[in-house]
Amino acid sequence: MDFKVIWTPRGLESLRSALEYVAERNPDAAARLGTAILRGVGRLEQFPHLGHVFHKLGRDDVREMPVRPYRVFYRVIEPQRVVYVLTVWHGARQEPDFQGDDIQ
Repeated sequence: MDFKVIWTPRGLESLRSALEYVAERNPDAAARLGTAILRGVGRLEQFPHLGHVFHKLGRDDVREMPVRPYRVFYRVIEPQRVVYVLTVWHGARQEPDFQGDDIQ
């Protein structure tokens, strides 16, 4: 049985912001990036552990998946079979600082 993927408000906003930024410079690249991110996130339905554990938090339920040049951070909740997309983060930026509400 597949996992359900749910985009958090922060996840959706970060995706929108990334795509708008890229689209200002290169609309075709933004379309390709959007497709790649959505395709990668879609794969999490069947393969929720596809990405690597984000060790900075000291927990194993938050993971990251590269979609160059971005990183998609997400949380896997096994018992409910849910994946929460937390944020889409440019790889050149300092790692995100997740607060309690971001990963609850």
